[in-house]
Amino acid sequence: MIRRTLAAGARASEAAAKVQGRVLKALDTPFLSRRLGDWPAAHRPVSGAWVAAAPTPPLGVESAEATSLKLLSFNIQLGIRTSRYRQYVTKGWKHLLPHSRQAGNLERIARVVAGYDLVALQEIDGGSLRSGFVNQVEYLASKAGFPYWYAQLNRDLGPLAQHGNGLLAKVPPWGLEDHKLPGAIPGRGAIVVRVRCRGKGILVVLLHLSLGGRARHLQLAYVRELIRGEAHAVVMGDMNSHLSRLLFRSPLAESPLRPAAPQQPTWPAWRPALALDHVLVTPGIRVDDYAVLDCHLSDHRPIAVTLSPH
Repeated sequence: MIRRTLAAGARASEAAAKVQGRVLKALDTPFLSRRLGDWPAAHRPVSGAWVAAAPTPPLGVESAEATSLKLLSFNIQLGIRTSRYRQYVTKGWKHLLPHSRQAGNLERIARVVAGYDLVALQEIDGGSLRSGFVNQVEYLASKAGFPYWYAQLNRDLGPLAQHGNGLLAKVPPWGLEDHKLPGAIPGRGAIVVRVRCRGKGILVVLLHLSLGGRARHLQLAYVRELIRGEAHAVVMGDMNSHLSRLLFRSPLAESPLRPAAPQQPTWPAWRPALALDHVLVTPGIRVDDYAVLDCHLSDHRPIAVTLSPH
């Protein structure tokens, strides 16, 4: 039975990959090709594009622009709710196999993310045994009414696990890049997207950084180059580091990035003690609202921010 399930999942994943490959080729943009030449071959990003849950408006067609953007960053831990430290051990099997409460928890996560224009997701599964062969980004896009979604695969373990980051959007994009971040152990990535607000372009970097300090240092140097020269940029996600270390003892000290608000703890969700998730902005971004949501659906709490370009 398990062999048949794995084989079916593998065939589904292969078919989905072929379809997504066609979508990526069709939606490649000048923004992507301009950026591709900027990096050494070893760290060169793979060009990405939007996968639409609804028809995509043609690139270059103007649409009504928002006067501000509501952003959310959320490490969803594969849809697993953790309530005690010991559950990392006693319920660790949920990171390997599907479980009965996963679908209900994803439904609740969908209700949380539905009210935002752009959502950065960390620790998603792109469709494997442990998620019941459900692409969690696509599922959330459908349930929460997002016309655009992108699933970034960073650790491909075939039918056993498809680990990565995700992006949900209600605002039409006009460029997206899929970056594999440097590090001794592959498996970390960043999604880079441009959106428009008040007639100006905003570069948004959505990421999940390594636990190790040395790898994180390399990744932050990479991110610093991504935003170089950008007047309106946002970097957001699970950064696995305190704010002071990020801004004063890393390559970001040489960047114009600043915190969107004073840091607030986001982990563990049941009793937040550490600020591991952050939203950083350049001086050209005005922050109108910022909050760590009182939400206990993962082991991290999500960060919500409303912003606009000056």
